Amino acid sequence: MIRPVSFLVLAAVLCGSCGNRTERSAAIPCDEPLPRPSEYVSTLVGTQSEYLLSAGNTYPAVALPWGMNFWTPQTGKMGDGWAYTYGAHTICGLKQTHQPSPWINDYGQFSLMPVRGKDKVDEESRQSWFSHQSEEARPYYYSVYLADHDIKAEMAPTDRAAVMRFTFPESDESGVVIDAFDRGSYVKVMPDKRTVVGYTTRNSGGVPENFRNYFVVRFDKPIESFRVFDGAREVKGEAVTGDHAVAAIYFTTRRGEQVTARVASSFISEEQAVRNLKELGKDDFGTVKAKAQERWDEVLGKIEVAGGTTDQHRTFYSCLYRSTLFPRKFYEIDKKGNPVHYSPYNGKVLPGYMYTDTGFWDTFRSLFPLLNLVYPSVNAEIQAGLANAYRESGFLPEWASPGHRGCMVGNNSASVAADAILKGVTPEEDIATLYEAMLAGRDRVHPTVSSTGRLGHEYYNTLGYVPYDVNIPENVARTLEYAYDDWCIAQVAKMLGKDEEAERLEKASQNYKNLFDPETKLMRGRNADGTFQSPFSPYKWGDAYTEGNAWHYTWSVFHDVEGLIDLMGGREGFTQMLDSVFVVPPIYDDSYYGFRIHEITEMQVANMGNYAHGNQPAQHMIYLYDYCGQPHKAQWWTREVMDRLYSAKPDGYCGDEDNGQTSAWYVFSALGFYPVCPGADEYAVGSPLFRKAVIHLENGNDIVIEAPENCPANRYVGKMTLDGKNLERPFINYSELQKGVKVRFEMQPEPDK
Repeated sequence: MIRPVSFLVLAAVLCGSCGNRTERSAAIPCDEPLPRPSEYVSTLVGTQSEYLLSAGNTYPAVALPWGMNFWTPQTGKMGDGWAYTYGAHTICGLKQTHQPSPWINDYGQFSLMPVRGKDKVDEESRQSWFSHQSEEARPYYYSVYLADHDIKAEMAPTDRAAVMRFTFPESDESGVVIDAFDRGSYVKVMPDKRTVVGYTTRNSGGVPENFRNYFVVRFDKPIESFRVFDGAREVKGEAVTGDHAVAAIYFTTRRGEQVTARVASSFISEEQAVRNLKELGKDDFGTVKAKAQERWDEVLGKIEVAGGTTDQHRTFYSCLYRSTLFPRKFYEIDKKGNPVHYSPYNGKVLPGYMYTDTGFWDTFRSLFPLLNLVYPSVNAEIQAGLANAYRESGFLPEWASPGHRGCMVGNNSASVAADAILKGVTPEEDIATLYEAMLAGRDRVHPTVSSTGRLGHEYYNTLGYVPYDVNIPENVARTLEYAYDDWCIAQVAKMLGKDEEAERLEKASQNYKNLFDPETKLMRGRNADGTFQSPFSPYKWGDAYTEGNAWHYTWSVFHDVEGLIDLMGGREGFTQMLDSVFVVPPIYDDSYYGFRIHEITEMQVANMGNYAHGNQPAQHMIYLYDYCGQPHKAQWWTREVMDRLYSAKPDGYCGDEDNGQTSAWYVFSALGFYPVCPGADEYAVGSPLFRKAVIHLENGNDIVIEAPENCPANRYVGKMTLDGKNLERPFINYSELQKGVKVRFEMQPEPDK
């Protein structure tokens, strides 16, 4: 929970000032109560998105941190990956969702929609106009006024259940439509029990043949009448199994009457869904809502910030909220109180933890390092789940939703597993399994999901790179990521005393050098005969790269920046090349795709040259200035990105939010440091955003970060101390932070060069 004493200290800091303040909005006055962290969060950040331009591609998730089930208002049609968009005007349901992104889409989905009128059943007829002026979107609560029905709808979550409250008008045709969606579903109405049960099978891939999401809906008001449908066809009786099962239940209401629906689901069985419903206990709506907010305050309150503007607080905590949603729990609690899960890999019900709905190509960079620093107990469960995924499928996932999905490239599960092991997070009993899994992934590729394992491993392990001309796309990206992943595995081998294996892997981690072109000083595709690809354009997106170009991927040498500096002719040459990314115009070549993908547009409109913060390969790039003796440039650009490309508004991201990765970048950067190389012990320093921040570690220690002179005019670090001792290099060690330290930044308006 929030520490009141600590907040009093932070509130005092808020009273400080910095000369020539030019913040967009003033800091919170000292005589006003400090909001709870959850009250800063808007779940609408990132929802002003579309296929052509992403401002996050998020939806307003009502959930508990890492909860199994999320809920969202649904503005899109059934099956639309853009389930909720800020510019929409109508809502057709309150939807249970497990969607990690619109590109991966959803599974295990169904919806409830309160209605007035027995003819309002299908998603077209039941939809209602709404306004953001009558909408409240919080992590722990959502409410909206459905104008066409004159109904206020509210919902509050637990991990696997939710409670909904509908305030009806006076009507003898008030009701709720339960839509189990198409592609195979079932509903049954049990009026004597005020209950509707069912299941949905709709998914977008990554599931076994026996996949079902079972649900139970229980009302606190007797069901007076009901109808069941298979699509548009009404069916006699209490139940229907078909392509698209729908139930509509009705009752008479007086104006202002509130009807409550208690909802839960399970991937295991209907019996387990009923067991999951018990998460609500006997709590009324207000109590469920209050407990959900308390849980969010507990999680968000692990990091306390002060001394910024209200807008900066809103952006920070909205980003931290996004950083603590995924990966989601995919395990449930059985009747004996033990974790158990339906395996999305083999279709069996098995003991132990399982988490899902994340892509490691995105999240290995800063989301998982954030978990290791602030929420290691959660990542310990995630790592146990990864070990289970390997036991059940023979592979570590690279993109899971809920099972293996074909998306992105690389073998970045190695980074996620290694960083947790090296930082002492992984349960002892799972270390050997995960090490075995990392080694196994080097020499295999999944038989049906080519992005799992290492596509092109035969070439990589013999030539030292994946060739450009062997019909394996994105070959430069694969090579660079495989090399870094080999380094990660090597560090674990060292820790386990497997020196010979470590030496072999360390050597393989230098394979990135095989693709460095001394002529252009960029990473370039290389043919099987050793020649470089020709013709070559550093502005060409895709082809040899993944959602980027040579200007972006050249810097993907997280583990050996000094080696990359040497290849570029030393610090001066490295700095010139890094500067060039921001200087060259945002021109692009989209010929590989045949059209301009949204990531290109997001780079173009940012007015930062060819720097593409909206996609992951570029996000560590700014911090590389620390390695070449130019930390002031890292400080300048981190502030530019935080100030210009992030906000707490519906268009608050500069590209896909991607399951917490883009948000975690902001969280780290606002604190003043960033994990350039997960698996290593150090963070690179940038420019802290707040005058004070406190990170409450799970080991009982606190990291106190102070920058008393911080303000927009003072973005440069003059001196930095750790427990009073000067730091000569712009780096902070993870191992030092774990001890509980005070980091002090002396901020100034001009850089020390």
